[in-house]
Amino acid sequence: MIPFVNLAGQRDAYRHEFEKIEKEVLDSGCFIGGPQVKNLEKELSDYVGRSAITCGSGTDALTITLMALGIRPGDQVIVPDFTFIAPAECVSFLGGIPKFADIDPETLQISIESVESLVNKKTVGIIGVDLFGQCAAFEKLRKIATDRGLWLVEDAAQAFGATRLIDGETRKACTFGDISITSFYPTKPLGCYGDGGALFTSNSQLEEKIRMIANHGSAGHYEHRMIGLNSRLDALQAAILRVKLTHLDEELQVRRENAAKYDEFFLNGWNQRVSPPLQVTPQRTAPENKSTFAQYTLLAENRNAFAEKLTQAEIPFCIHYPETLRKQPCFSEILHQQVLQNKNAETATKKAISLPVCPFTDVDQIIQRLSLL
Repeated sequence: MIPFVNLAGQRDAYRHEFEKIEKEVLDSGCFIGGPQVKNLEKELSDYVGRSAITCGSGTDALTITLMALGIRPGDQVIVPDFTFIAPAECVSFLGGIPKFADIDPETLQISIESVESLVNKKTVGIIGVDLFGQCAAFEKLRKIATDRGLWLVEDAAQAFGATRLIDGETRKACTFGDISITSFYPTKPLGCYGDGGALFTSNSQLEEKIRMIANHGSAGHYEHRMIGLNSRLDALQAAILRVKLTHLDEELQVRRENAAKYDEFFLNGWNQRVSPPLQVTPQRTAPENKSTFAQYTLLAENRNAFAEKLTQAEIPFCIHYPETLRKQPCFSEILHQQVLQNKNAETATKKAISLPVCPFTDVDQIIQRLSLL
């Protein structure tokens, strides 16, 4: 079976580099913090253009972000209804109330109109998600935030390395929020060998606060100025990420080439050639964006029939996400506070299906298998 994300292939490609740096860490005896973590943070900062602070996971990064921004019980935060649970989960964990915004039906990014409709006197912030690897319309989210006195967070868990063109300037993901976060979960475009995450900010006061929160609220040895967390990226994970970061841009180029192959295949008549005909449309990438293609996502009118074809051809697939967040049982207590349906998000839960696209996947082989159906 073709792997959905070929991590073994990636390790084989860089095996010498991985084994060399892994030995350095193991021989050093420095497993928490130390030079590997410090050097990774500098390299991440140089890549993005903002201060980088590593932590234990992407979810931790969101939790630390909300703590640093001062969320209080009862505060309302606007999040997309169609995404992974973490943004809404972290808001709720800290006593806030997630308000679920609809999405654009083609790009699947958070809907600006829906966000505008949800802002009220209890709203304190917006979390925009760079879903499936392309940036949300942060220039528009920023205007809403500025006009209404809200903070803005960018969840770039799937989009480290993506870019968006705004007013003639190409900006990288992780630069759009007051605080931006990413995840280094192994299947992400930049992933380690376990959990890991990072936060990015240009605000020195927020950076200081983030560092304290991630280290038990500590400003120095046994000096705890606030309640914090224990959220640290270990040295071995940092070392792995340092190797992968040197190859990231070339891998992203292959991901984009793979996505272009899929686009050409699905947009040039395969829907009608397959029997019975299927209506399958690629997720639209906004012209301002260069996506990381964390997944290659399609919208299938009859997803079950398409999935059966994929299974028949022994092609792996994933469904992200089979239910909107507002319909998750854990949010049942707040459902009465938002009765409007998010029609585009609901539709996406029934149509979205993703194919392998990583740089070590033979997309030509997948297309060949599909063409024989």
